[in-house]
Amino acid sequence: MSTPEQEIEYRQHRFSPPPGSTEIFLVRHGESAPARGDAPFDLVDGQADPDLAPEGRDHAQRVGVRLAGERIDAIYVTTLRRTVQTAAPLAEKLGLTPVVEPDLREIHLGDWENGLFRKYTTDGHPIVDRLWTEQRWDVIPGAESDERFGARLRGALTRIAAAHPDQRVAVFTHGGVIGEVFAQASRSVERFAFLGADNGSISHLVLHGDTWIVRRFNDTAHLATPLG
Repeated sequence: MSTPEQEIEYRQHRFSPPPGSTEIFLVRHGESAPARGDAPFDLVDGQADPDLAPEGRDHAQRVGVRLAGERIDAIYVTTLRRTVQTAAPLAEKLGLTPVVEPDLREIHLGDWENGLFRKYTTDGHPIVDRLWTEQRWDVIPGAESDERFGARLRGALTRIAAAHPDQRVAVFTHGGVIGEVFAQASRSVERFAFLGADNGSISHLVLHGDTWIVRRFNDTAHLATPLG
């Protein structure tokens, strides 16, 4: 005959955000227009500000469909229009007005702005090897320092979390931003370990005070992207 203690079942723990925490879905903007030497991008505070490419507009629609079924309490975008354009379908579906958070803009690439980063990376510029070896953006002449970049991102996300306890927020931002945020959250010794989030991907953090909990990175299920 079994005893009451033998009849008790202990199931595996299922994650639940701590009380007062904030869930943040970081969405990388859709693919932006290609850089062309004969047609430089517009600049915003010295940073390239391309429109979305047609593929990027498709990414935006797919993100909107994916997140419309989630409980999203607020939407944030940066000063660069590719994030605003990517957020637009979701904002329309939910009836939310995106809030602009300037400190979540992309890393400032100094002398390599306005499409030159893409060109020099493709052409095999010698500084690109230093960039990956040292894992520092500021090996690029005139680029924003890594310390300043990391501090402004942490400050911005801390402010968002403080404004939205027990809520879920969609933040439309940039690949370099997501890479730095997840390096901080995971305390990775490799600063560039999380670079490469796909356009239109969704990454997920839970912020609870000084604790940042990683829930998912580079989710592309809504983009029908094959593994690889």
